[in-house]
Amino acid sequence: MGSATTICSDKTGTLTLNQMTVVRSIVGAIELQPQATIEKLSPTVTSLVLEAIAQNTSGSVFEPEDGSTVEVTGSPTEKAILSWGLELHMKFALERSKSAIIHVSPFNSEKKRGGVAVIGRDSNVHVHWKGAAEIVLALCTNWLDVDGSTHEMTPDKANHFRKYIEDMAEQSLRCVAFAYRNLDPKDIPYEEQRINWELPDNDLTLIGIVGMKDPCRPGVRDAVELCTNSGVKVRMVTGDNLQTARAIALECGILTDPQASAPVIIEGKVFRAYSDAEREAVADKISVMGRSSPNDKLLLVKALKKNGHVVAVTGDGTNDAPALHEADIGLSMGIQGTEVAKESSDIIILDDNFASVVKVVRWGRSVYANIQKFIQFQLTVNVAALIINVVAAISSGNVPLNAVQLLWVNLIMDTLGALALATEPPTDQLMKRTPVGRREPLVTNIMWRNLFIQLSIKWLFF
Repeated sequence: MGSATTICSDKTGTLTLNQMTVVRSIVGAIELQPQATIEKLSPTVTSLVLEAIAQNTSGSVFEPEDGSTVEVTGSPTEKAILSWGLELHMKFALERSKSAIIHVSPFNSEKKRGGVAVIGRDSNVHVHWKGAAEIVLALCTNWLDVDGSTHEMTPDKANHFRKYIEDMAEQSLRCVAFAYRNLDPKDIPYEEQRINWELPDNDLTLIGIVGMKDPCRPGVRDAVELCTNSGVKVRMVTGDNLQTARAIALECGILTDPQASAPVIIEGKVFRAYSDAEREAVADKISVMGRSSPNDKLLLVKALKKNGHVVAVTGDGTNDAPALHEADIGLSMGIQGTEVAKESSDIIILDDNFASVVKVVRWGRSVYANIQKFIQFQLTVNVAALIINVVAAISSGNVPLNAVQLLWVNLIMDTLGALALATEPPTDQLMKRTPVGRREPLVTNIMWRNLFIQLSIKWLFF
């Protein structure tokens, strides 16, 4: 880590607190205020919204009978959406009982969405999708109004919703869209055939969009600035869209120019489409990669390594394992990280904090510098003593240091002095040096300077 020249960091949980809350929401054509009820929505829309929240989720809500605090479980995104549902007076257990899940399509990091098919008591089948707002919006051919009516998704209306998404993204909000479609019960495969059933994701009807805020960690801006000043380039690789990634990067100090464009800030699919030579050419310029997949992160690591960088990568998911393994230093998250990610990494960050990554850099540089001091001291003293003995033996026939004296110098004096140098704690001065990288030799010209000094002293003394 002391030799690292670049750090490819995740956003969620590393640069941010991973404590998401819904701060903006759009249902139909109106924007609900925070903490708002759903009184403005028709019963049809209300039913679809609550069904989408309660059924298409990997989280859960526990509502104690004694009226004590409600407990919400799941990933930070799921917890934020379920908490928003509770603000809309959702009764989780009741909503789950109104329909039955017949098939689940788990969230896919490549497609950026997940779906579920449910059948209600009236035998109506709904396929609900939830995922990255602009991706889900592109699949919608209709939109649902607050009165329950369905309208065609015209280009003007699609642009209207995109404007909402862009406004949210500029406020560093993660945007998630909900959509659904009706399905004829006759199109549902038999139960034994559903294992390979691909839920239909065409002709969707947009229900609503929510914007979730995940604040930056305290001190992360100072940590990024410290890395930058020490010659370590910090790059953010995230699944969020470019506008959200840009806003967070500016807040963290990774980006300094609000108007930065490609290739400084680039989308994963664009980078993925490049040839190997093109990826190597633009890799050094990339500061932010948005809408990236785990494979995009792996391609970025490979391109940076081919350009001579010593690459450190942070990750927490199972899909991050290839990039963690490929990197020179893999850093997994101790709290949110999966066991697969931890097994593929070299270092586990116990508090999931980017500031701790900077501490690793500081200690890595300290170890490297101390090894240099140890070797330089040992070599200069011992080589000087040997040269003095050889020259003296040839020129005068006598040796100034006999075997016991040489052993005393080597084992007692040198060892204690070298150990003192090797156990020095890290200092702030280390972070003002440029990174070692791959090419700097462990023993530098400092050794030759020290050797000349040692030879001069011993020659004059003897």
